[in-house]
Amino acid sequence: MATSPLISVSDLRSRLGEVSVLDVRWSLGGPPGADAFAAGHVPGAAYVDLDTALSDPPGPGGRHPLPDPERFAAAMRDAGVRHDRPVVVYDDWQGRAAARAWWLLRLHGHHDVRLLDGGWGAWREAGGPVESGGTTPTAGDFTVSGHQHMPVVEAGEVLDVDVLLDARAPERYSGAVEPVDPVAGHIPGARNVPTDANLGPEGRFLAGEDLARVYAAVGAVPGAQVAVYCGSGITAAHDVLALVAAGVRAALFPGSWSAWVTDPARPVERSAD
Repeated sequence: MATSPLISVSDLRSRLGEVSVLDVRWSLGGPPGADAFAAGHVPGAAYVDLDTALSDPPGPGGRHPLPDPERFAAAMRDAGVRHDRPVVVYDDWQGRAAARAWWLLRLHGHHDVRLLDGGWGAWREAGGPVESGGTTPTAGDFTVSGHQHMPVVEAGEVLDVDVLLDARAPERYSGAVEPVDPVAGHIPGARNVPTDANLGPEGRFLAGEDLARVYAAVGAVPGAQVAVYCGSGITAAHDVLALVAAGVRAALFPGSWSAWVTDPARPVERSAD
């Protein structure tokens, strides 16, 4: 079992051929990452589309509801994921999209999943080999286990946790701007730890002890009941991964802000209020 949720470029290079690699390049409102994947990717990687493989269609559950478990499992098998083979995920967004794949695989029972620290940019900077064109992975055997291996909270539970964290940018958390969802602000009582706080100047995750200090400053310490949300449940997984690296177990609120604001009776807080 992996001892860290992260893997370095050098470690991945030494293990190519021994792991399943998933390319999860994606951007909010941007084109799918399939074209970027075809132009160049880690050798042997399979492309995984976040909108179709890692999410269900938008609705009352938010903009990116969790995918149907069986549909997710089928997508992972198509990508070559096996239970007896470690998985490495990466993107070109400092892990914010790939963390969704990491979390879903862990949620559904894969015991050895790691995120490439620094992602595609770090791979290229280090001179990692590049493959282009499409791929047809050998079908995997991944199945969902039938119970959840990562903690999850829903809208009716988030106000009761010890520490609720909002992973969005500070201006969205405060309610100063809201470019995506119909209501600005944050869930009452939430503390803001934007995903940028997880990263050093080169776009790689801080060391575990440094992450522990970041989260301890807002009360997210081992033993506390911690939950994380973001806009639609994608980048919150980045904070969950950082918390795991810091030694803190944290739940994810999958629907996040986009689901919270579908009910006008739910309270909203703004920093200027």
